Parts: sequence; structure tokens; C-alpha cells
Amino acid sequence: MSGHESTYKPNSGFEKWLDTRLPIIRLAHDSFVDFPTPKNLNYWYTFGGILAICLMIQIITGIVLAMHYTASVDLAFASVERIMRDVPFGWLLRYMHAVGASMFFLAVYIHMFRGLYYGSYKAPREVLWILGCIIYLLMMATAFLGYMLPWGQMSLHGANVIISLFGSIPLVGESIQAWLLGGPSIGNQTLQRFFSLHYLLPFMIAGVVILHIWALHVPGNNNPTGVEVKDVEKDTVPFHPYYTVKDGFAIVVFLVVFAGFVFYAPNVLGHADNYIEANPLVTPAHIVPEWYLLPFYAILRAITFDIGPIEAKLLGVLFMFAAIAVLFVLPWLDSSKVKSMRYRPVAKQFFFGFVAVCLLLGWCGASNPDDPIISMGSDKLVIEYTTVAGVEGRELFEDYDAAIEFKAEQAAQGAVVSISVAKAAAFRFIHLAQILTVYYFAYFLVILPLLGLREQPKGEPEAIHKAVLGHQDGASAVPAE
Repeated sequence: MSGHESTYKPNSGFEKWLDTRLPIIRLAHDSFVDFPTPKNLNYWYTFGGILAICLMIQIITGIVLAMHYTASVDLAFASVERIMRDVPFGWLLRYMHAVGASMFFLAVYIHMFRGLYYGSYKAPREVLWILGCIIYLLMMATAFLGYMLPWGQMSLHGANVIISLFGSIPLVGESIQAWLLGGPSIGNQTLQRFFSLHYLLPFMIAGVVILHIWALHVPGNNNPTGVEVKDVEKDTVPFHPYYTVKDGFAIVVFLVVFAGFVFYAPNVLGHADNYIEANPLVTPAHIVPEWYLLPFYAILRAITFDIGPIEAKLLGVLFMFAAIAVLFVLPWLDSSKVKSMRYRPVAKQFFFGFVAVCLLLGWCGASNPDDPIISMGSDKLVIEYTTVAGVEGRELFEDYDAAIEFKAEQAAQGAVVSISVAKAAAFRFIHLAQILTVYYFAYFLVILPLLGLREQPKGEPEAIHKAVLGHQDGASAVPAE
């Protein structure tokens, strides 16, 4: 944290020489060895280190895969198959990269929910939170660009759907769409642009991560109590060995789960249609993005109505981007002076409701919006016909055979017959997604601002060490559990 005096002492002549010219060893020592860290951090705080490992895995495997990938609509799919079959350990690199993307997002979602629960976005850590949101936005862009590279069915048609959304933006939409496509439609130029940007963005993420760590070291870590460090000697322990060991253990456990997916279920988080080479003439029955983008896809599809001159398509795009943009202004929306929801019993209930809403939005995004969740009857077949005399009629049937028999009878009499399905009234995924979308925005724009003004929080501990040691001021410091 700012104001922390350096304890680094060069041990050799070379270290002394380097320290007077480029104190990089001092920087590493002060940032990752002797940095004073609140002694009550739990395992939810280990996901920062886990995310750093995930980023390293993605960059290293991505660089090697790029050596063998061909950004061409004629060769991209075949080059991926060649990586899997002919490149030494290519199958392992590709599965690590594909599964790594999912593990990266899993870790970042846990990291973000932890920040929401413990109030890590509040003063004096607003810039830290905003930089984290920028990293998240860059991750989403990188994932979207990378989803097109295998050149499977879902790659092509998913990219086509998302790119077309930009065309609905007034004034600049068509220009953005043309720039992304590089031409009138998806082709070689689009794939090459996506590949180039997909290769570039992880290094931009790494740059913002450095700023993120820098912003963390100015005010220091937040902690589960939300109480700031008041006495460095009593409230903190050195980052090493306490948290290097703790983070190391958590990273090993996470990598075991990671390896389990890589070796035993590498395709379970992907889509089967992406193992079919892209064909612009055959559209998949149900186009969906990767699982980590499904909540925002559900919000996009939940908007089926116009508001004044704003059409539903544009409105859906605005709501989808607003769902991300609202995270950037969260530090100024939450009006409570208490950071941690440990001491905000009402806010805690709304928070867990918000987590459930995000999970349910993912379920809605993966499902067909017109599929029923709760049916209130059964679908019926509708036979509409016009007789030779010009008389129009309409009959409803629940039995398929009876409907077909009636249709044949009318056709035999020279009537013009058509058949359609009348769907029964039902509570569908689109309805659930609309309700969940309302709660998503209400949580940030209504609940948090008003709750901070009316909620009566529990009493916070006076200091971190009192919360850890049970008010025994004279007790010796122990590592957090």
C-alpha cells in the first residue's frame, strides 16, 4: 500500500549496482514479498493469482497455436484439424487453450462476485474496480474474436449474428459493421481481422493487469470485514510466505480441476456444431455463444418490444451493452457506507438473488426463447380451408391423425387447405428472461442506491486484528484461514 517503506536490502554487489540504476528487484520484493496484506483474507481472494496463471496459459498456448493456424476460410478448419492430429501435442495445446478460456471466465466471475460481496469497488478502490471491468470487457472481446477462428458452423453463424447487431446502431452502425467484416460479408478478410485482433488483445489485457496490480498496491487489499488497515503491525502480515503459500495451494487445486476438463471432458463446454465445417448455406437450428456470454445473450433476446422510435433490435443491443456499462459506475450507485455484506443482512439476500438471476439468465440464453417452461395446455393443429363455393372455415384438433383425415377430406372436395400449429398458452423462456433482466438492472439502479439509505447494518469490528483474534489485542499474529 502507498506509504509502505521498502525493506529490501541488496545482498550482492550486482544487486547494489542494479538497485541504483533499475530497482526492479526492490519493486518485486516490495510488491510480492514484504507487501503488508490484511491477515484475514480467505480463499475467495486467491482468484487474483489464479487469473494471472490463466492469462499466462492462454498467451503461451495461443502463441504456439498461432504458429500452425491458417487464417483462411478454405484452410482454417483443416488447419485446426491438423493441429489436433499432426502437430506434436497439438491436441493438448488446443484443448488447454479452449478449456482455458472457460476456466478464465469461471475464475473472473468468482473474482467479480467476491468483489461485489465484500464491497471491493468502493472508495478508495474505484479505479481498481474500473480497471477490472476493462479487463473483463477485453476478455469478452477476445473470446468473441477467438470463437470464429475454428471456422465451424457456430463460429460463422454466431459471428454473423453478433456483427449484424452493430448495423442497428444509428449513424455509425453500418460503418462499424463494414469495418468488422472488411467487405460486404464474412470472408477471408473478416477471418484475418479477427485472428489479428484475437492475437493482439491478450497482450492488451496483460498491460491492463499491470495497471490493475498497481492500483491494488496504492490503497492495499480490501478484506472480508471491509475495515481499512489501521495498524500495519497488528492488522497485516507479509504477503510472503503467508499468501504465496495460500495462493499456491489454491492454484494447484484449480489446475487439478482444469486438467480434469482438459483430459476427460475437453468438449463438454463447447458446442457440437462447431465441429462441422462452416457452411453459409446451412444455418444451425439454434445459434448460441459460449456459456460465459449467455447471460448477456439472454438480455439481448429479452427485448422484443419497441420504445417510441427505438426498434427492438437496437433496444436489445443497448440493453446488452448497458448490462456491462452499469458495472463501471457501480462505485457511485451503492450508497451504503459499509463495504462488506457480512454486516448488511438485507443487502446480502438481494446479492444472492442477483447471483441466482445471473445463473438463470445463462440458462435462458442457452435455451430456445419460445420453448415453454410451464405449459398451460397443449398445442393444437389448426386447419384453415376455403371451399369451392368460397366459404372459409377453421377447425382446431388436438389429435394429429384426426387433423390429417379432415384435411384429406376437404382437399378431396376441392377445398384449398392449410395447416398450422396454435401454441398453447405457456410461461416461456423469453418471459423468464424479461423478468430476470428487470431484476438485473433494478439491482444496480434501484436496490443498491435505496438500500444504502434505509438499511440498518450490523456493527463492524473496530480493527482487522480484533476480528481475527477475537478482541485479544495481545495475541500473536496468525495467518488467515
